Amino acid sequence: MYKEHRCHSGRMHGRYGAGEGRFGGHFGGPFGHHKFGMFNQGFRKVPVNIEETENSFIIELYAPALVKEHLKVVTKDDVLTISYQPEEETDSAKKYSRREYSNGTFERAFALNGKVLLENISAHYADGILMVTLPKNPETNTPEKDIQVH
Repeated sequence: MYKEHRCHSGRMHGRYGAGEGRFGGHFGGPFGHHKFGMFNQGFRKVPVNIEETENSFIIELYAPALVKEHLKVVTKDDVLTISYQPEEETDSAKKYSRREYSNGTFERAFALNGKVLLENISAHYADGILMVTLPKNPETNTPEKDIQVH
């Protein structure tokens, strides 16, 4: 389970607890609680899946109807940050009778904990899914070892 919270400045922070996987968790408001609301009122939460293969971690971020040029994927201080900032919120002029998704601003961050070869990260956006492939660092991803209890 990922640990996440917002600090007093509104910046997103988090930690990845023991026994919770092999590399960092996402940051943001607590599950189901958003300081700024869901859509068009600040950062929104977009769903992700993280798959672990033998050689890499794969982040699949579900965010339909985005302009690929406004997606930003960066690493700094061993944290991967995925963000989206459209040029302007054109949906604000529309009147909806029901709205269940938005293509507004969001940001997600993942602590990498030294488990990834930063220079080999790749990203691809198609069919509403941003796929970020994070090749494992073989020096820090050791296989599980069974310890015999005597």
